[in-house]
Amino acid sequence: MLRIITERPEAESELRRIMNRTQSDGVPEQEASVRTILNRVRQEGDGALLHYTKEFDGQTLTASQLRVTGSELDAAYQQIPKQLLDAIQLAVKQVEAFHRQRVPKSWVNFGKDGVVLGKRYTAVDRAGIYIPGGRGAYPSTAIMNAVPAKVAGVKEIVMVTPPGKDLRVDPAVLVAAQEAGVQEIYRVGGAQAIGALAYGSETITPVDVITGPGNIYVTLAKKMVFGTVGIDSLAGPSEVLVIADSHANPSHLAADLLAQAEHDPIAAAILLTPDSALARQVVVEVEAQLSDHPRRLWTEKAIAHYGLVVVVDSLKEAAELSNQFAPEHLELEILEPWDLLPQIRHAGAIFLGYSTPEAVGDYLAGPNHTLPTSGAARYASALGTETFMKHSSLIEYSASALQNMGAAIQTLAEAEGLHSHRESVRLRTEPPTPPEDPTS
Repeated sequence: MLRIITERPEAESELRRIMNRTQSDGVPEQEASVRTILNRVRQEGDGALLHYTKEFDGQTLTASQLRVTGSELDAAYQQIPKQLLDAIQLAVKQVEAFHRQRVPKSWVNFGKDGVVLGKRYTAVDRAGIYIPGGRGAYPSTAIMNAVPAKVAGVKEIVMVTPPGKDLRVDPAVLVAAQEAGVQEIYRVGGAQAIGALAYGSETITPVDVITGPGNIYVTLAKKMVFGTVGIDSLAGPSEVLVIADSHANPSHLAADLLAQAEHDPIAAAILLTPDSALARQVVVEVEAQLSDHPRRLWTEKAIAHYGLVVVVDSLKEAAELSNQFAPEHLELEILEPWDLLPQIRHAGAIFLGYSTPEAVGDYLAGPNHTLPTSGAARYASALGTETFMKHSSLIEYSASALQNMGAAIQTLAEAEGLHSHRESVRLRTEPPTPPEDPTS
């Protein structure tokens, strides 16, 4: 059952506990296991991928079966209803339209002093996206990861995902990946898939950037290969924090909390409200909606361990507690959400008003649903086109500009004891010493 807390010190303590819920005593053992997997993938390539697919996924496949074939991709379109295809295509269109507004633009500034400065943005050549399996199929995750890469200008987009029974990959995921611009799909998951994307194998060519969520083994693998490749973030289990006033609908709030709790047994669902009567109503609604929930087992676990209702003194206090938690998803289910928005500093995505459940962001609105979790919204942002791009600085000095700045550059180089740095400027700015006349 959802707990109701009314005292701020207890609320702050519980929010810290929930924010740190992924920190575990078992991590050193998991890290050692992931390190072994990555080393073996690096050394054995496809052989390691096949070995771990059998060990962890219970599926036996050959190297030739790692890549999903063109005929399988074509067949996937026939295996999903038209209504789902239409929804996938609409989602791709919406997400693409949003991300086209976010592409960083190269710029050059031609200064009057003979100095030209700028930034030139270019996409990585090859990106790998990880789509989890296990508890469900996630076509929306394929869309959210692949579309920004395509918009950024990545030439080769590769997807990896664990195989299901009979080596099956969910057809909706296959269709979403194709619609979003993925060119290669491999049926391999877990830390071994991350290793293949980072280091390559006989079948899989390595990539430059890896994105996408996964379990603790996937997350640790991404952490360990960072530096060999770029990554988006170290995503944890999903979370929502809802700030609601007395005008909010308790059944809507309950559904929104359960929408996060049904993701995972350690997903977090939190409500902050100054209305104690609303708080009690939401608790009752959550119990009622849980009674016949198709994912009741792990949804109930999440609510019991990481669900929370806090009765606050004011919306201002709710904003303060929210900033301390820095939620992945923040819903402002209040009469004037735009008035409270300036007080919100840390959140992955913010949903404003009574008619904006977090689910619209998961599927169709356009902004990315791959977001910072576990307090990372204090310093991190949603996945976007920038994730798949890098910039080069552009610098040009005219002869006169170097002459004007040369003395300061030489002084700084001397202060650091870098003789040739100084000389590289001095030789360009001081007139050459005439050779001595041997007859004089």
